[in-house]
Amino acid sequence: MKKTISVLVENQAGVLNRITSLFSRRAFNIDSLAVGVTDDPTLSRITIIVDSGNSVVEQVEKQLNKMVEVIKVRTLDESTYIGRELMILKVAATMKTRADIMTICNICGAKVSDISTTSMTMELADTPDRLNTFQDMMRPFHILEVVRTGVIALQKGGGKI
Repeated sequence: MKKTISVLVENQAGVLNRITSLFSRRAFNIDSLAVGVTDDPTLSRITIIVDSGNSVVEQVEKQLNKMVEVIKVRTLDESTYIGRELMILKVAATMKTRADIMTICNICGAKVSDISTTSMTMELADTPDRLNTFQDMMRPFHILEVVRTGVIALQKGGGKI
């Protein structure tokens, strides 16, 4: 079962290392990790997705809360947050295949970021499942490169971390 943990921390050197060390000491594999500065430049938000049972996540959450640099920790339930991931994908493209690639991009909401005589590069921000679907749709065109950011998430509604 995948769990999404949102951590608000002081924006200081070494904080990310200390947080990820908590996971590695417990042999947790982090499926996704995204870090970014918030509207307050002294704070950063870390979004961590792990595959684990509830009790283990609760234990890590308690340990995170004990860290001096951690302001707040929240485990987000899938139904209570909005999560997105960014993917940039490059495929081989010819004059014959460009129209088909563009059709799929339009259906999926992807934006063409770069085009050359031999390739097209698209970007898409969406849920991981929809990104996987888009990537699968692009496979017949020969994917040259793919990069994904990892999920970022915010709680739905008026609540905040």
